[in-house]
Amino acid sequence: SPLLHSDVTFVVGREQQKVFAHRCVLACRCQAFQGMLSQEPVGSEGSPSSIPPQGPFILGNVQPEVFLAVIEFLYTNSVTLNSHIALEVLTSSVEYGLQDLCKLCVRFIKDTLSVEQVCEALQAAVTYGQADLQQHCLAFIEGCTMAVVRTQGFQELSDVVLARVLRSDRLAMDELDLVQAVREWAHVSSAVLERPVPEVAALPVRELRLPLLSPSELVTLESQNQQDLLIPVESIAAAWRSHALRRGSGVPSRLCRPRSGTRPRDHHRHLDPHTK
Repeated sequence: SPLLHSDVTFVVGREQQKVFAHRCVLACRCQAFQGMLSQEPVGSEGSPSSIPPQGPFILGNVQPEVFLAVIEFLYTNSVTLNSHIALEVLTSSVEYGLQDLCKLCVRFIKDTLSVEQVCEALQAAVTYGQADLQQHCLAFIEGCTMAVVRTQGFQELSDVVLARVLRSDRLAMDELDLVQAVREWAHVSSAVLERPVPEVAALPVRELRLPLLSPSELVTLESQNQQDLLIPVESIAAAWRSHALRRGSGVPSRLCRPRSGTRPRDHHRHLDPHTK
């Protein structure tokens, strides 16, 4: 039933669900609502009328469950979350400038992180500048890299965020498998963005540690690479050079560091970036 004495109505989501509220509560708790509710409607003669807008305010692109969580927070200073809506409520909390709601969402997301959701949470953490959540998600990915790479969320990461993941020394996955994972990601991104594979993948590919691969693996990589040109020729050439010279010559030292999940290969003893 409509809240007693409610004086503002929102029509929310594709379902056009009606949500009733009190403008005094919304306006004093949230500047964004204050702005929305005080826009004066224009009367028939073009002059502002003295009646504040009754609405209904149409909010077509937000889920009712998400909007109701925001309203619940504005009335009670607490919020009931579940893993289906937590990231969207976080998005709304940022849009409406509700810092305390944002904190509650971040805490909930950290406490309920799953393999299926961690990439989406990381993407949101980067988008909304939530450094703490970002660190938490990265540590989670480092703990179960193989499983995370198989999720749809991984395929949907942006190039910037994928590159950020690949900068980690602690990924529990061998480099050969990471190259394959980036290749699959690049083909999905290329199809979605309708841009060539080398273009969409330029940023993450720079973080692949090709000098860790053995000569026979590099040969296979070169033949695969002829299909989609995922990896720039000069990056493969630099990896070959590090074999020939028995050290990571001209290759940034970070690209010669084995990760937590890197399988040992015979030539790694020559690659220690600390030996000159």
